[in-house]
Amino acid sequence: MSVLAGVYEILEARNPGEPEFHQAVTEVLESLEPVAQKHPKWLKAGIFERFIEPERQIIFRVPWMDDTCQTQVNRGFRIQFNSALGPYKGGLRLHPSVNLSILKFLGFEQTLKNSLTCLPMGGGKGGSDFDPKGKTDGEVMRFCQSFATELWRHIGADTDVPAGDIGTGAREVGYMYGQYKRLANEFTGVFTGKGLTWGGSLARTEATGFGLCYFMDEALRARQMGFDGTKVVISGSGNVAIYAAEKATALGAKVVAMSDSGGFIHDPDGIDLALVKQLKEVERKRISEYVKTRTLATFDPRCHAIWHIPCDIALPCATQNEIDGESAAALVANGCRAVGEGANMPSTPEAADCFIANKLVYGPGKAANAGGVATSGLEMSQNSVRLSWTFEEVDARLNVIMVNIYHQCAEAAEEFGDPGNLLLGANVAGFLKVGTAMYEQGCV
Repeated sequence: MSVLAGVYEILEARNPGEPEFHQAVTEVLESLEPVAQKHPKWLKAGIFERFIEPERQIIFRVPWMDDTCQTQVNRGFRIQFNSALGPYKGGLRLHPSVNLSILKFLGFEQTLKNSLTCLPMGGGKGGSDFDPKGKTDGEVMRFCQSFATELWRHIGADTDVPAGDIGTGAREVGYMYGQYKRLANEFTGVFTGKGLTWGGSLARTEATGFGLCYFMDEALRARQMGFDGTKVVISGSGNVAIYAAEKATALGAKVVAMSDSGGFIHDPDGIDLALVKQLKEVERKRISEYVKTRTLATFDPRCHAIWHIPCDIALPCATQNEIDGESAAALVANGCRAVGEGANMPSTPEAADCFIANKLVYGPGKAANAGGVATSGLEMSQNSVRLSWTFEEVDARLNVIMVNIYHQCAEAAEEFGDPGNLLLGANVAGFLKVGTAMYEQGCV
C-alpha cells in the first residue's frame, strides 16, 4: 500500500475539477514513495501534505479600458506556492486558458525546478485570462497597469519576484514594472525579464532554449551520444523553440520541423531559422507563411502530427500535454532516441511512461527547461549587487547550472533505484532540498 495514500486523498478532496494540478502532483508523488519510506519523520511532520498545498492563492479582478472606452474585466491570479528556499519566483502567463488548476500546476512544478537550480528561490506562478493577441499597445498597457495595481502589494524583491511567461514578454513586463515602481516608490529587482537598459540580464531571452540544449547535451553524452549529425523536431516557435533550434544547430544538429498553434512546417533541408525569426519576432505572422518563401517545405495544420516526423531528438517547446501516448509511440517507432521538454509538462503520463519504458534519454521539463528561471535568478543577483554581466558570463553560468541539474537528476535516480530515469531523479532531487528546508524551519 502507498505510504502517501493519505496525501492523494487530500489532493483529490481539496482540489476538485483541477486536472492539470492533479496530474502534476500525482506524477511527483509517485516518485516520492521511496523518499517517504526513507524519511518517516517527514510523514509525521506533514511535509508531503504541506508540499502540495500552496502557501497563498491570490485571485483578483482586473478592470481595464479598451480603445473604444469600454470597460473590460479579466481575472488575475498569483499562486505563491512555496517559499522554503527563498522568495517566490515564477512567471505571469497571459492567455485565455489561464485558470487556477493550470497556475497551481505551474507553481508546483516551479518549486521543484527552482530547487534544482540551487539558487535561493521558492516557487510561484501567476497571470490572467487576458489575451494580448489582437490588442493594441495602449490596451495592453492599460491592462498591465491595472493588473500591477493589485499585484504590487503582494510582491517584492525579497518576497515574490514575477517574470514573463506565455503572453508576457518585455513589453508587458515593462508596463507592469513601471506601475509597480510608481506605486512602491522604489527601484528594486522585483521583476525579471526587464529591459537591458533598466536592470535586465543579457542572455535571458535565449536562456530557456539554450539551457534545454545544455541539459540534453550532457544527458546524451552520458550515453555516448550527442546533437552532432542528428535530426531534431521542435514544437513551438516562440523564444524557447527558436533558441533551442539555434543552439541545437550550433551543436551540429539539423532542425527539420517547427510549429505554432495553427500547425507545423517540415523542411527536410533544415529550418531557415532567420526566416522563422523574421516571421514570428518581427512580422508576428503565422508559421504557415514560411512555405511561401521556402517552397520545398510543407505545412500541416495538424499540430500533433509533428511527432510523426522521423527524428533523432524531439524537443517539445509549445504547451502542456502536447505529446500523448500515441504520439510518443510514433516517436519511438520512428527511431527517436531522446526527448527534452522545453515546455512545462508537455508529455502526458502515458507518453512519459512510453519514453522511460523504451529507454529514451528523457529530460523532464522541471529539469530540462530550468534555464529560463536560472537566468532570472542570475538577473536577481545582478540587481542585488548593482552589476551587469556580459552575455558570455551569463551564458557560462547557465551552462554550469544546467549541467549540474542533469547530474543531480542522474545521481538521485541512481540512489533511489532506477538509474537513467531522469523524471524520478528530477522529482526526488528537487523535493529533497525543499523537504529538508521545510522540516528544519518547523511547522510553518
